[in-house]
Amino acid sequence: MLDFLRHLFGGGPDPREAARLEAERIVQNADAEARGKVLEGQEQTLELRGELEAEVREQRQEVQRHEDRLLKREDSLDRKNDDLDKRDGRLRGKEESLDDRLEELDETVREQRSELERMAGLTAEEARERLLGQIDEEVREESGRLVRMYEAKAKEEADDRARKIVATAIQRVTSEVTTESTVSVIQIPNEEMKGRIIGREGRNIRALEAATGCDLIIDDTPDVVTMSSFDPVRREIGRLALSRLVSDGRIHPARIEEQVNKATKEVDAVIKQAGEDAAIEVKCPGLPKDLLNTFGRLRYRTSYGQNQLRHAVETCHLSTMMAEELGADLEVTRRGSLLHDIGKAVDHDVDGTHAMIGGEMARRFKLSEEIAHCIEAHHDEVEMHSVEAMIVQMADAISGGRPGARRESAERYIERLRSLEEIANGFPGVEQSFAIQAGREVRVLVNPKSVDDLEAMRMARDISKTIEENLQYPGQIRVTVLRETRATEVAR
Repeated sequence: MLDFLRHLFGGGPDPREAARLEAERIVQNADAEARGKVLEGQEQTLELRGELEAEVREQRQEVQRHEDRLLKREDSLDRKNDDLDKRDGRLRGKEESLDDRLEELDETVREQRSELERMAGLTAEEARERLLGQIDEEVREESGRLVRMYEAKAKEEADDRARKIVATAIQRVTSEVTTESTVSVIQIPNEEMKGRIIGREGRNIRALEAATGCDLIIDDTPDVVTMSSFDPVRREIGRLALSRLVSDGRIHPARIEEQVNKATKEVDAVIKQAGEDAAIEVKCPGLPKDLLNTFGRLRYRTSYGQNQLRHAVETCHLSTMMAEELGADLEVTRRGSLLHDIGKAVDHDVDGTHAMIGGEMARRFKLSEEIAHCIEAHHDEVEMHSVEAMIVQMADAISGGRPGARRESAERYIERLRSLEEIANGFPGVEQSFAIQAGREVRVLVNPKSVDDLEAMRMARDISKTIEENLQYPGQIRVTVLRETRATEVAR
């Protein structure tokens, strides 16, 4: 073994010694390396310790600064609390002083009130009631004055606007003055023709009256006979048939029946064409033909001498112009105003007022509810709830109330004036009343001692409402209540 080791190491020194030396060298190197590591770790530890100590010092300094600020704030709060305590003490003192002053003032007020009550001879409640009564009276007078002022202003503005619209509409519509009558007069060539019209034992006149449904009046008036009937269409058929019989000269029952049938067909054609022409003139296309045929019957209907077909057309023109100015529905206004009197075409055959009949006819022919409302409300028989209905009513009044539109007998005219004055005189406090301007205005003089200003305003409204409910009249009637206050003294 030793020989082998010697051979291995070349026959040099003792391998044990070499191993020992090598081991010592390795141990020394390890010790040196370990010492280096220890030193390095100590250096790092010192560095970390320094950093930590620096950070701790900074934190301590920051904490110290916070503590200093807190101490200062506590000192400031303490000073403020002291100030508040002092101020609170002063306020309590002032409050006590004010309470004392208030008690003194209350005592003074009680003394002054007692002195005033003693001097005035009134208690506080009595004085309050008297003062409130005076204030109430003053407020009523002031409110009445303001009401009159605003009503006058609104009325003036409304009158100006309405006058402008109505004047413009009237200027754009030119209508003839009506001279039509409710009876038909037929000229005959001689008196002998009257006997031929009557016929043997009156058979011709009986046949004529039976065929036409009209009354034939043959009197002593020279060269004329009169056809009378409540139905204007029948009267026109009779007039036309009799005129042709007189011209032809052949008058007998068979001939009468033939001419009446021809006249009926011709009048029906004229009625149909009149309705269609009126609808075209006012630009109302699309109306049902049966409705237009009924509407055309107004060509032979008059009211106070005014032809109702021309009145309907004129009303339609007026209402359309006013609707354009007021921004209302033109289609509803146009159709409602054209057909507003269609009930007059059948009111001889149907019970009810012509306005209500016309409204039902409009619904039966599938017209809109707005149009039917315009028709039935134009005489206030139903409550008006649309601008278009009001425009139709205004246009109807303008057309019927314009100069030359209608005529009435002197007896009816005088009776209407008397009725207006009787209605006004029936109100308490009225001294006199006068119907002026051909019955277009009623002026009422009242007793100023029994009627104040507010009562006068209410009386004007009540009189106008009573007139609307009890009288029939074209156009509108103005009611003016006059109250005069007189101050009278006697010199002694």
